[in-house]
Amino acid sequence: MLRHEFQPGKLVAGLFLAAAGVVYAGDAGGLWVTEWFAVIPLVSVGLVLAGVAAGINGAVRRRRGAGRGNTADPGPNISG
Repeated sequence: MLRHEFQPGKLVAGLFLAAAGVVYAGDAGGLWVTEWFAVIPLVSVGLVLAGVAAGINGAVRRRRGAGRGNTADPGPNISG
């Protein structure tokens, strides 16, 4: 049972921001040296890809949902 709809844009953004955190954590831990500006392209590309993924997801949902009603689980019927 799904509790919420899948949003791939947020997943992609989260993965790229987590990768940026790993890059800075590796620098802080002394595993490698990272310049302060090195994460800017990583975060920028991640946000662009997240926007593309969200746009594609929205287009697919609009196209599929044009002829369908609400298919979400309404939950238990409490009116009684």
